[in-house]
Amino acid sequence: MQQDFKLGCQTFTWEMLGDDWKGGPDDLLEAISGAGYTGIEITDKMIGHYIDDAPAFARALEAAGLTLVSYAVASPSGYCEADAVASDVEQIRRTAGFVARFPGALISMGSATVMSPGARAAKHDIAARVYSESHAAARAEGVEVAVHPSSHTDTLIYDEADYVAIFERMDPDVGWVPDTGHILRGGQSVADAMTRWRDRIRYVHLKDVDQGGDWAMLGAGVVDVSEVGRIAASAPRFNGWLVLEEESEAAGRDPSGAVAANFKTLREALSASADH
Repeated sequence: MQQDFKLGCQTFTWEMLGDDWKGGPDDLLEAISGAGYTGIEITDKMIGHYIDDAPAFARALEAAGLTLVSYAVASPSGYCEADAVASDVEQIRRTAGFVARFPGALISMGSATVMSPGARAAKHDIAARVYSESHAAARAEGVEVAVHPSSHTDTLIYDEADYVAIFERMDPDVGWVPDTGHILRGGQSVADAMTRWRDRIRYVHLKDVDQGGDWAMLGAGVVDVSEVGRIAASAPRFNGWLVLEEESEAAGRDPSGAVAANFKTLREALSASADH
């Protein structure tokens, strides 16, 4: 495998702790940089006091030796409420003004999520509209949008049928962040999904699950890192970033230790792949 991958870390590993997490964004930068990563994907819930201060966040990233890979956002509307389309798109436009300060960084829009009764197809229509219009608004600021499907409760982008429904409706220029764990939990093959929609791939979320679909530390589950890397490297708009996101019970007990262990596991897996 000839691709020189860049390795990043997602901050949801700490966010999932809820009230048990007492730290702030600088603690995240320290932990992620200290583990060896060179990139970070931070969420709108974890950016803390930097949320309205891009210059200060840029200085903090530089001091930590980190690049902003992506800024991950969500909405109370779940991106599928008709009366929230305009406000959701406007929020992405404003977010793009922040993200534009970080060259190459994307906005990752979270999975559309069912928040009210209604036909699933109609909600797919609305979500695709929000994603497409948000991408256009962000592009006007020089920033790309990529959609991150999920397997969590009430997600609207769960299985193959949902992926087809969204991707067929969505502007072909909107990107995708394939998340290996969520793909598997939705009953798809990672290789098949990434190959089928390779033109949408912008970067990759690496997350492992066991045979039963429960979250596992990277390398302890069924995800084939070598295969994921090979397919990603062949995607025409893949930017080289593999972002690790850890949601296992081990990470819940020791998030910093878990992401550090994952970094070593990934480096070893990529090194072994390069030798073949």
